[in-house]
Amino acid sequence: MNRNHDIGSYEEFDEDGNSIAKDSLGGSSSSPSGSAPSSLDPGAHIEMSAAVSGVVPDDTFTVDQAVNALGFGKFQVKLSLITGLCWMADSMEMMILAILSPALHCDWHLSEWKQAFLTTSVFIGMMISSAFWGNLSDKYGRKRSLRLAAVMLAYWGLLSAFAPTYNWIVLLRGLVGFAIGCIPQSVTLYAEFLPAHQRGKCVVLLDCFWAVGACAEVILALWVMPTMGWTGLLALSTIPLILFALVSHWLPESARYDAASGESEKALATLQKIADENGKPMLLGRLIVDDVAQINRGRLMDLLVPDLKWTTLLLWFIWTSCAFCYYGVVLMTTELFEAKGNLCSLSGTEGIYTCSADCRPLSSEDYLDLLWTTLAEFPGIFFTILVIEKLGRKKTMALEFIIFVVSIIFLFICTSNRTWLTFILFVARGIISGVFQAAYVYTPEVYPTSLRAVGVGTCSGMARFGAMLTPIVAQVMTRTSVHLATATYGIVAILAIAAALMLPIETRGRAMS
Repeated sequence: MNRNHDIGSYEEFDEDGNSIAKDSLGGSSSSPSGSAPSSLDPGAHIEMSAAVSGVVPDDTFTVDQAVNALGFGKFQVKLSLITGLCWMADSMEMMILAILSPALHCDWHLSEWKQAFLTTSVFIGMMISSAFWGNLSDKYGRKRSLRLAAVMLAYWGLLSAFAPTYNWIVLLRGLVGFAIGCIPQSVTLYAEFLPAHQRGKCVVLLDCFWAVGACAEVILALWVMPTMGWTGLLALSTIPLILFALVSHWLPESARYDAASGESEKALATLQKIADENGKPMLLGRLIVDDVAQINRGRLMDLLVPDLKWTTLLLWFIWTSCAFCYYGVVLMTTELFEAKGNLCSLSGTEGIYTCSADCRPLSSEDYLDLLWTTLAEFPGIFFTILVIEKLGRKKTMALEFIIFVVSIIFLFICTSNRTWLTFILFVARGIISGVFQAAYVYTPEVYPTSLRAVGVGTCSGMARFGAMLTPIVAQVMTRTSVHLATATYGIVAILAIAAALMLPIETRGRAMS
């Protein structure tokens, strides 16, 4: 893609999007990097323009420069709240999994394998749909996909509260998982409106809504389960989904998406709205719309082009490992709290807790301890914020995986001290949630606009694959051997440490392309 411009004068933009006047030049100029290849590699040189090298022709600007220049303000605060509501609703639906299985075990006398498959069905739906939603978002926009998914999620979530049989609830929760597969696109949309300097911290802080949702679900269960049971819990848990479906009308479409689609007028209108709400002057000049509209956007195979292949494969493993360990801790928490005596007393109990006489519903004490371990996500958020801009994304993920391994080693001690067990799970859950946050920062940054949604979508799909496997370990293997289950999570986390350090690109301070 050759771009030669006749330039009377030109401007250089700093990393915040502010223009710096330069001396006039005569004649014609081209990008200092020379001519880009005529056959553009999707995902390698998307949105290539003179702006990539910091030089743009007079009276022109890119979406990235506009977003940086307009800064963080009222527009981003409103977007944070709407996106956060979506994230909170997703968290509540996922936290239900740790509460629903023990409840159905008592009501329907389900075996460990049936409990595990019910949890797995949700992740199967998420895994199948993640790439689908990513592709849909890249072709038809982030906003449309999120609104459609919100309606589907609320509808199927409410229907699952009235499931009459085990097969019905497996099917309906699987459909809930299918709709949840779109939720990570809210992070894609959010990240595309954030200035480079605030992006890492803001995406991590967005996870506060996830933590709030998880805590809210435990508190709701503590209040609802003794009187209304699991049906009431499922029904009431759809309230945030319904609210998001109603307010999603006010979600903006990504200006980057519109620009990449050749819809410059829509992109300019969105940028003007940001300027008005943030009280900043709109950049003067013409928005550069590169000819990315001619490129097939959102193709899965474009993630595996030579420049992105290694990054993509490593990210798939990291996301798989992260979800495998995170949901493993969530599900193991309720299993370990059911232990009579020390942790080792749970080993060798596989298959004996299927009759009503052996059923022990979660007590108020169990819910309070579960709430404590859920609150661990807040320290995980603050720790990630503290180190992610200092160490960078790659080293942050590696460090947090290391701390996770160290924390779960203490599960090898056959303790009967409930406070000590809660503390171990508190640390493990807090730090592994931090890995998720760092991955959510890194992934949208490393992929270009044309591949960002499908990149995040496929990574999310791989995470669901890991989450789909973890019930076998957390809910079945734990009853065979707590030590074996713990060792499994430790080995996977150690491999993920190596994968994080092997990532070829560090995105800290890197402009989104």
